[in-house]
Amino acid sequence: MNAVQLTHLTVRAGAKALLDDVSLAVAEGEHLLVVGPSGSGKTSLLRAIAGLAVPHSGQLALFGTPVSDGARLLVPPERRRIGFLFQNGALWPHMSARGQIEFVLKHAGVAAVERRKRADELLEWVELAGFGERMPATLSGGEVQRVALARALAVNPKLLLLDEPLGPLDFELRSALLTKLGELHKRLGLTLIHVTHAPDEARELATRTLRLRGGRIEEAR
Repeated sequence: MNAVQLTHLTVRAGAKALLDDVSLAVAEGEHLLVVGPSGSGKTSLLRAIAGLAVPHSGQLALFGTPVSDGARLLVPPERRRIGFLFQNGALWPHMSARGQIEFVLKHAGVAAVERRKRADELLEWVELAGFGERMPATLSGGEVQRVALARALAVNPKLLLLDEPLGPLDFELRSALLTKLGELHKRLGLTLIHVTHAPDEARELATRTLRLRGGRIEEAR
């Protein structure tokens, strides 16, 4: 089964096509690298899949279920159960590390006692046990990204979208996070779509590389 199926998908910002008639199939369990220059449509691709950008035309299906048809969102973002890891972590500044995760779990209908247990388990998995009460302003760049990864995994997604999550990190932290992503892919069978400006650092993890330019697929291999 395909985890993601795009059929002639176009996303616009005014008169500009951010994605232009893109058709793409991503197999379940694949780790797809998406590369290309700035403005090529990489982030727009992720946002369309997550439901954060509304297509102008075309169809999008996730795991065999249609989620958008033209400008109609058939399944809203919060019901797609997709994990999204942003470049800068995008943590809410007023919430603790544990609170970030519990907030997502609360909106997924998880009971309070289970929310705390699940949040602490995830923080331990990303090697941040004991960091539950820490606020984002007190965390290093690598710690922020690990909290963001734990939050992205809170709802047990089958699909994880990565928008240049390694960009702000130094070499040692990039290597550590890449190791975690490799573990996720192997242990949980997650499908990963990984936008990066530095494909060499993640190429050994990837099953395929897609190159975008001007909102269109230039190469897939």
